[in-house]
Amino acid sequence: MTTESTGPEPVLVVEDVGHVLGGSARVLQDVSVQLSAGEVLALVGRSGSGKTTLCHLVAGLGRPTSGRITVGGTDAHDVDDWALVSLLPQRLGLVEELTVEQNVLLPSRLRGADDTVDGALVEDLFAALDLTAFRDRRATQTSLGEQQRTALARALVLRPALAVLDEPTGHQDDEHVALIGAALDVARRHGVAVLAATHDERIIGAADRVVTLAAGRVVPD
Repeated sequence: MTTESTGPEPVLVVEDVGHVLGGSARVLQDVSVQLSAGEVLALVGRSGSGKTTLCHLVAGLGRPTSGRITVGGTDAHDVDDWALVSLLPQRLGLVEELTVEQNVLLPSRLRGADDTVDGALVEDLFAALDLTAFRDRRATQTSLGEQQRTALARALVLRPALAVLDEPTGHQDDEHVALIGAALDVARRHGVAVLAATHDERIIGAADRVVTLAAGRVVPD
């Protein structure tokens, strides 16, 4: 499938990006991708293909060695607001002493703006991700799969322009993968652009577009 968005003005523009780690290990080369509001793009490829590196660069956790990444016209590395770009990392980063609900709402609390949270969206996420029964438990009192779904809800709770999801089903058993797909549908309805690095065929099937990386390059259609 095409790497360019076919919708309105793209939220995410990755333009001719290359990246080198440790001064010599080239992990990305000439990568270009676009993504528009309300689109879900699955980023696929074997382990070591560069998926996680690209996710981290899009989320602003580093600058590419060459090329440019912008979100909403702003350099991704200069974005420091989860209302614009959020991340579901493989290392979930939940605050252990907080409850599930407190972890989900943490991006809003850190912004000092509780009124930025859409209550209906919160309830949609809790229902879609089957977290309602656990919302008052501490994160440490839930399973790893429940913790990952909590982190996913946290990534979507501010209805960001772009959500970057690194292996969002990595801790889900077969019974719960469908819940991740349901959350992607919620994000899509709320206009969130989603970049999901994944190996899971069910998430790939739920995506609007698929981009494949191999040895750090986009595989042509």
